Amino acid sequence: MKLETLTHALPPALPPSERAQIEKAYQVAEKAHAGQKRASGDPYVQHCLNVAYILAELHMPTAVIVAGLLHDTVEDTVLTLDDIRQDFGDEVAQLVDGVTKLAQLPRVSKEGNTPIDRHTESLRKTFLAMSDDVRVVLIKLADRLHNMRTLMHVRPEKQARIARETLEIFAPLANRLGIWSLKSELEDLSFRYTSPERYREIASQIVEHQADRERTMAHIVSHVRRALQTHNIDADVSGRPKHIYSIYKKMGRKEVGFDEVYDVRAVRIIVRDQPTCYYVLGVIHNLWRPIPGQFDDYIATPKDNFYQSLHTAVVYDDGKTLEVQIRTPEMHESAEYGIAAHWRYKEGSKRDEAYEKRIKWLRSLMDWRQDLADAGEFVDAMKRDVFEDRVYAFTPHGDIIDLPVGATPIDFAYHVHTSVGDRCRGAKVNGKLVSLEYHLKTGDQVEILTAKRGGPSRDWLNPDLGLVRSHRASQKIRQFFRRQDREQIITQGREVLEKELKRLGVEDYSYENVGRKFGYAKPEDLFFALGAGDIHGRQIAARVLEDEQAAQAKRQVPTTAPRGVVRSDEIAILGTRGLLTNLARCCKPVPGDPIVGYITRGRGATIHRRDCPNVLYHKEPERLIKVSWGQAQQTYPVAVRITAYDRDGLMKDVSTVVAEEHINMASLSVATKNSIATFEVTMEIADVEVLARVLARIEQLPNVIEARRWKPG
Repeated sequence: MKLETLTHALPPALPPSERAQIEKAYQVAEKAHAGQKRASGDPYVQHCLNVAYILAELHMPTAVIVAGLLHDTVEDTVLTLDDIRQDFGDEVAQLVDGVTKLAQLPRVSKEGNTPIDRHTESLRKTFLAMSDDVRVVLIKLADRLHNMRTLMHVRPEKQARIARETLEIFAPLANRLGIWSLKSELEDLSFRYTSPERYREIASQIVEHQADRERTMAHIVSHVRRALQTHNIDADVSGRPKHIYSIYKKMGRKEVGFDEVYDVRAVRIIVRDQPTCYYVLGVIHNLWRPIPGQFDDYIATPKDNFYQSLHTAVVYDDGKTLEVQIRTPEMHESAEYGIAAHWRYKEGSKRDEAYEKRIKWLRSLMDWRQDLADAGEFVDAMKRDVFEDRVYAFTPHGDIIDLPVGATPIDFAYHVHTSVGDRCRGAKVNGKLVSLEYHLKTGDQVEILTAKRGGPSRDWLNPDLGLVRSHRASQKIRQFFRRQDREQIITQGREVLEKELKRLGVEDYSYENVGRKFGYAKPEDLFFALGAGDIHGRQIAARVLEDEQAAQAKRQVPTTAPRGVVRSDEIAILGTRGLLTNLARCCKPVPGDPIVGYITRGRGATIHRRDCPNVLYHKEPERLIKVSWGQAQQTYPVAVRITAYDRDGLMKDVSTVVAEEHINMASLSVATKNSIATFEVTMEIADVEVLARVLARIEQLPNVIEARRWKPG
């Protein structure tokens, strides 16, 4: 890339003095990086030029483009921040300083002896910079985008790490900032390296179908444009591009093939104002039949990243689906450029209330997370609480509580107030009592039932029970336990360990050995970590039983079926559980064949090859189900004893928990005496984490006294 390419991307109305400043910044960067090369062999200044060009495409102001050209100079050259301040002013110097601070990290943690994960710490600083100056993050995103565009020049293991990090962090970050143009390209480039075969497969199919699709879309766009003209509506109508990663995600979400996703056509209609958006919606629905449940009004209720548009889907003339987006030019600019739209070059300026709302929202995301010193914990919290999909529930007074998908009433309570969370004992959702593990849905009205005093349960921190989803709630619960007297915490931690070892059937395991497995020199330190909620039962099980599981795996002799016979555990049934399966004798499917299941009355599902005439021409196609070849897992038998006060439905509840964990029960016996039921079960367990989880879940069932491992005889 040449400097002229960058200057041609600048707005025509940009004053000559600002153009001169950009050219000067390029000359300074070129001189400072002289002799430095990228992994591709290109002069390093090419990276700086490309970062600035990406920022120019976003129509960022001059100071940001200049900072993009100079963003690596302080870190990688002899140039200092004072030099930049002297030549380009305080604003550019602050932006370069912000980007530099994201990269310049100490080599040890604050304790002084433990090396930190530099990549994770860099991500933490990137997030925190969002609440300080978002322009710094935009430069970082432009930097990451160019690095992704040139990723083919680095080692394969580095490619995989950077691509995975981009897909998990930077693409969702661009999405949260509402910058669709960056998000889509980051996703596609990452997917190219995280799943290269799948990427090539979808890309080749797109190329193969491209010509036919373009002809079809041109016809549809022309048809829609003529229809709007008959109503005197001036509109910009265009086909909506489909990105490789979005096609892949939709294929997985809907469990359909490429053709079924790619054949879904989509148009975007841009009109002058908001009332016209709704008028156009009426025109479209009068022309073609709308598909029920496929209408979303993001104008009246914008997404949490401030995205606005009308979405609908109709049945087009050829009987296939046509997706339609309707928005104004302002909504389109916001959708494409998100928070960056605030700085897009405009003659004159006025107060931008939308931008101020975005900044307030970003700072609210950061508030409590700034207290997390551990970079890994911080990044996990951001991935879970910020980048995942959201649900919006309401308090009885109508206030909106923004939570991650999968959030429970306990999460809701802690988002209302810490004291409400600490004293939470139950909840009503839409006026009905629900369990504390209930997953909230958007639109739910939640009333938290509280005790006058008391605190949270340590069970709330057990991930096996699914009682807490948000990192914020987890932190508040841990803070509650840490505020207690140290001796009290140690006593409670000792009780937790005793209970867990008993549950696992290894009461004679020494506390010193457990402590050593977690790196604690003294058992008291382990007790404190357990009492404070820093360690939970699943981790105890994994460490204590790892030697035993390794020994079991060595002793395990894989059972093989006779030649030509396929075991039932090699078949996974999609959408059903616990269904008896057998292989059809007519077509004799073997692993690797495309297969389909046929529901046979009284005999479960019979597995046929997809080209078997007996299923191709069957009169009851509704009895066909999707199936796929699974993989047999090595398991080992574990004897479990469950003691409970007898009640109706107890066996069903226990069986449901076991089935949901995909565990096979090799044997089961039940004895009842004096209203106490004792279950003795042999479960085929794949790993110790599954064992810990199923025991914890069974103990949460009503009337269950304990569920523990035991040794028969």
